[in-house]
Amino acid sequence: MKEKGIKIAISGKGGVGKTTLASLLCHILSRKKSKVLAVDADPDANLGMALGFSSALLAQATTIAQDEKLIEERTGAVPGEFGGWFALNPFVEDIPEKYVVKQGNISLLQMGAKSTGGTGCACPQSILLKSLLNHLVVERDEAVIVDMEAGLEHLGRGTAEGVDAFIIVVEPGQRSFATARAVAKMAKDLSVQNVYVVVSKLHGVNPSSIKDELQDLNVIGFLPYKVEAVYADLQGKTIFDLCPDLVEEAAAILDRIDKELAEAIENSQV
Repeated sequence: MKEKGIKIAISGKGGVGKTTLASLLCHILSRKKSKVLAVDADPDANLGMALGFSSALLAQATTIAQDEKLIEERTGAVPGEFGGWFALNPFVEDIPEKYVVKQGNISLLQMGAKSTGGTGCACPQSILLKSLLNHLVVERDEAVIVDMEAGLEHLGRGTAEGVDAFIIVVEPGQRSFATARAVAKMAKDLSVQNVYVVVSKLHGVNPSSIKDELQDLNVIGFLPYKVEAVYADLQGKTIFDLCPDLVEEAAAILDRIDKELAEAIENSQV
């Protein structure tokens, strides 16, 4: 469908299942022999564990936002210091090769969190992370799956326009639905063209009633609640290995997105 691999950003509040979906999509694309770059842009970084990367391999990974030497080198600013000048367009093209850890067809890049209150100015870190994410989405050839935080902290306009699909993961519930609408509006304001919603942890609720509730959003799929998913981490296994039902539905979600993107391209050429 396109020369470059698909670029998907996944957002949602902690605990709703966005990392589960991100890991499933990575494995499904990898199974199709695609090279996949899994980007963990959530401060609560656990995508590597969800992907089944070993503890020893994850110990080798450097979180970019925590690498003060890199931040100073690329932006010209010392993290934590107030004032001063720093580069707004830092060089980032060589970072992925130096910071990824690989397992099979999947490469993992941990972006990490910006500084929090009391630790100084976060501007250099934020600029570096935004520039890096833009490079990964716009210029890289492989498929890129980005596990984001609930907000759009790292999503600049250039990145947003380069994302093929922006998925918001929600739980069945009004508070989660309200968050989805707010995030969808922010994404649209950034010119994200294809915003989808995936409902996770579905149990005892009719999917059609949720679609009716979210009729203002494009609900692209449902992931059922599975006890096996809860215990996957305890057993040291991945959800991809333990939950074939979730794998099947995630694959269907990816197929639906591919179909909608293909139709959009076809309609734009008419």
